[in-house]
Amino acid sequence: MSDARPDESIAGRASRSFDGLTSSLTLESVGVHAFLYGVALIFLLPYLYMLTLSFQPRSTAIDGIPYWIPPEFTLEHYQYLFENSLIVDWTINTFIIAGGATVLILIVDAMIAYSLSRLSWPGQGAILGIIVASFMVPYYLNIVPLFTIIADLGLVNSYWGVVLPAAASPLGVFLLYQFFKDIPDEYEEAARLDGFSTFQIFTRLILPLSRPVLTALALFQFVFNWNAFLWPLVVLQDNAAFTLPIGLVSLLNAQIYRPGRTMAAALIASVPLLLVFLLLQRYLVQAVEMQGVTE
Repeated sequence: MSDARPDESIAGRASRSFDGLTSSLTLESVGVHAFLYGVALIFLLPYLYMLTLSFQPRSTAIDGIPYWIPPEFTLEHYQYLFENSLIVDWTINTFIIAGGATVLILIVDAMIAYSLSRLSWPGQGAILGIIVASFMVPYYLNIVPLFTIIADLGLVNSYWGVVLPAAASPLGVFLLYQFFKDIPDEYEEAARLDGFSTFQIFTRLILPLSRPVLTALALFQFVFNWNAFLWPLVVLQDNAAFTLPIGLVSLLNAQIYRPGRTMAAALIASVPLLLVFLLLQRYLVQAVEMQGVTE
């Protein structure tokens, strides 16, 4: 019996130590989650206020006291936007332009990145250097020559005039180049032994392996082209062809301040982006994880 007591004492101390460690981890986890949720709430507050302001009448919205729960709700701002503006047409235009530009960027940049990272041909390093150097050229310097080219091609006031220049995206090429280069050569060698051609390796091996990073690039480019303002403003000259950022600015009245209408329009413009992000966020996380573990 005397021999069992030390064993029981050791087991008890181990149990208490384990309980203490578990409690410490639990407190740490609670603290981390509380901090993260607090930061998320801070970022969410402007959107919540935008939402509640879009349902307030003008008399309440311009009051000096901000109302998180307004005393009176109204749908007049949304009714005005859908009945007296082209916001539906602008939304469709933006989807076409942002979606078309994103698809074009994925196709062109993936082929360029594959040729630079997995193939061997003369001048490869020079082309890559030019693509990297293009990051140092301010975007606004290209506006005039780019518009001249678009005008000569007769693409002013057309979707193609906005979409085609987006294909020249050095960010997409550089991002995919880094990812393609990290894919092990053994995969490609095994595919060639199975009789795969270069095109089959690209479409049936490289692209499926790169699905997370392609999805992340698609998300970034879709958001960028959705929010693009300057270039669509230069190319699109018809009110019915405007995108949402241009159309929403055209709704602003310099004489009468209507914050509810402005917030309602901003909410309509931001909801599609939120839905796209919620659908693709899993692939975005996978892209970050794969970029960290790919060798």
